[in-house]
Amino acid sequence: MTQEPDRVFSISDKVVAITGAAGVIYGAIARGLAARGAKVALLDLLGDKAEQLAAEIRADGGEAIGIACSVLDAESVSAALDRILREFGRVDVLINGAGGNRAGATVQRDATFTDLSLDEVDKVFALNYKGTFLPTQIFCKRFAQQGKGIVLNTSSMCSFAPLTNVPGYSNAKAAVTNFTQWLAVQVKVDYPGAEIRVNEIAPGFLDTTQNHRLLFEADDKTLTPRGRSIISHTPLGRFGDPEELLGPVLLLISDAGSFLHGTTIAVDGGFAVYSGVGPLDEKK
Repeated sequence: MTQEPDRVFSISDKVVAITGAAGVIYGAIARGLAARGAKVALLDLLGDKAEQLAAEIRADGGEAIGIACSVLDAESVSAALDRILREFGRVDVLINGAGGNRAGATVQRDATFTDLSLDEVDKVFALNYKGTFLPTQIFCKRFAQQGKGIVLNTSSMCSFAPLTNVPGYSNAKAAVTNFTQWLAVQVKVDYPGAEIRVNEIAPGFLDTTQNHRLLFEADDKTLTPRGRSIISHTPLGRFGDPEELLGPVLLLISDAGSFLHGTTIAVDGGFAVYSGVGPLDEKK
């Protein structure tokens, strides 16, 4: 029997753990999920910021806890899971949102990639890849015990094609996408009696605090050369907003996405499908 739309997309009472939850993007996602009835556990290296956001969500009538957690440390992740189970009794969804880049792993305007610090590149790769792999290992053990669970990873435009100047980040996100596809099969190999769904979103270029200086000049209005290049290759002709990721996330963690497995949803204004051949405004 066909379910009503409001029911099939419902996440009411789902317990959702989100890593990197104190950041702009997944902070917005956490607010949106809590507003729709999910119980959210906000995991972040900055535990104070995670708890502050959790307090704001609770003040708005939602259910949330903030937990200091390093996604690169197994004991820290295990302790976070134990806290979630004590508070909420179960966990239904793991959203791997922790990630990011570092200035030392980015080719600067007056330098070349041969000037990059391998240590800095290693740190970026570890945060994005190991910071996805390790929490997934720990939470999947619990999902297998429960008989079901959902993993949602975070990739990037550079998982489809590398972006200039950010080799560590591009390499790591490509690895995350490969891991998502691999894990979608492996969970059935390892846990044939459980239903563990694995998918990912690949955000396009969002105007966030971290990205703003890369997209806009000091006047906050004029696009940088990189910003102009991105817009010229984005069919929708604009940058995205973190809240625009909420719809795809809801699809992938609700019953509406019950047969989606091993897939990547690009939330990018069409950036990934434009080859760059022919101007987007050629008929003007």
